[in-house]
Amino acid sequence: MALNVPNTLTWTRIAAIPLIVLLFYMPYTWADPAAGLLFAAAGITDSLDGYFARRLGQISRLGAFLDPVADKLIVAVALVLLVSKDPRPLIVLTAAVIIGREITISALREWMAEMGQRRKVAVSLLGKYKTTLQIVGLSLMLYRQPLLGLPTYRLGVVATEVAAALTLVSMIAYLRAAWPELKR
Repeated sequence: MALNVPNTLTWTRIAAIPLIVLLFYMPYTWADPAAGLLFAAAGITDSLDGYFARRLGQISRLGAFLDPVADKLIVAVALVLLVSKDPRPLIVLTAAVIIGREITISALREWMAEMGQRRKVAVSLLGKYKTTLQIVGLSLMLYRQPLLGLPTYRLGVVATEVAAALTLVSMIAYLRAAWPELKR
């Protein structure tokens, strides 16, 4: 099951990370848009791998582990890249909130799984909206250049800030769901 369709999509998302980094630092006018488009394509594979896993009956333990790792890796790398070019406090704070939440919720899910309560902190609809908005926002920020007269970077910042707010709301929801177990 290591090389089924969903796992191949997830591995592709992981393989895109060094390419995004390379494109981000290339000194060509086409490099930023290419990095943004590659990030967006990788984000689309996040939806497709879960869809194909269910549709083709190819759900695996490796995929269940690898998919969230790939998501967190690519988002964290994109945020670090963006902060390297735009270290304004709002951008840094947004990155810190998103990365900090991902670490916290990953640890919470691991702990809840050890207690046999993993379902209490399963991915919610709010979490899916947050992820979609995050992928769109980060794609636009990486793209950087205006597109059809639209300020893609600024739109990406706004989308990513809203995603960071949803990140905090979803974290609170997950912590509330786990609170009875945390108190014990």
